[in-house]
Amino acid sequence: MEPRNQTSVSEFLLLGFSQDSEHQPILFGLFLSMYLVTVLGNLLIILAVSSDSYLHTPMYFFLSNLSFADICFTSTTVPKMLVNIQTQSKSITYAGCIAQMYFFMVFGGMDTFLLTVMAYDRFVAICHPLHYTVIMNPWLCGLLVLVSWFISLSYSLIQSLLMLRLSFCTNWIIPHFYCELAQALMLACSDTLANHILLYIVTSFLGIVPFSGILFSYSRIASSILRIPSANGKYKTFSTCASHLSVVSLFYGTGLGVYLSSDASSWRGMIASLMYTVVTPMLNPFIYSLRNRDIKRALQKVLRITLYVQ
Repeated sequence: MEPRNQTSVSEFLLLGFSQDSEHQPILFGLFLSMYLVTVLGNLLIILAVSSDSYLHTPMYFFLSNLSFADICFTSTTVPKMLVNIQTQSKSITYAGCIAQMYFFMVFGGMDTFLLTVMAYDRFVAICHPLHYTVIMNPWLCGLLVLVSWFISLSYSLIQSLLMLRLSFCTNWIIPHFYCELAQALMLACSDTLANHILLYIVTSFLGIVPFSGILFSYSRIASSILRIPSANGKYKTFSTCASHLSVVSLFYGTGLGVYLSSDASSWRGMIASLMYTVVTPMLNPFIYSLRNRDIKRALQKVLRITLYVQ
């Protein structure tokens, strides 16, 4: 099989979950519902935080950024999947595939860094409460978010530029519901060593370093909670980080399922990817609103204002 130059690549084919036409309406309704719930839920979190001055604190500042990243993260894959299901087409343009990979890596990286920053915020709040406002000042909070954006954007740009130099064989079929980087690299006819080295290094960095930071923060938090004499005090302290701990467990649990899957293109691998890219961002607003009185109160305020305006 003769390789072709990358300029001749006009599109890739995304196989998705099912090729049975009878399943397409069900899949379309399911994914559309999940996407709308994700966007609406995270948008309400952003509106609640921005409209309530009581929530203008570091924890909720990071939460609103996480909600924005989750909306964008889901929007990189689901809308295109819905269009393909509706039009009975599985194609995505070459430029569209590269763009999807880029934004997927950007917002996936942002989720990872923001969860780590939020764990650090809870560590400072619980272990150093008297110095919390001094340490978590607006300048540091803004810097942490900017650094997260810079790292995510830089890696995604470098990896995307490396993809542009590759040539592809006649097989342009990606056995997934989005342009997954590892799957696309398997279709390349040219040397992908640089791409794989960067992929493994950054995946290890994005996986090990943030997760180690989260483990360190929560180990110190657990140690501080155990030193609290009263059971009621322990419960109140733990409740301040319970929502974040639930989100971290869901994010890393489903993410780990993707990378531990023996075959990412298998049905099991795609389900794990769906949990990681769609279900987790959809559940995050529910986790924070159900377990957080401040968010509940702010959401009720937003809904009352909305109904009053109407």
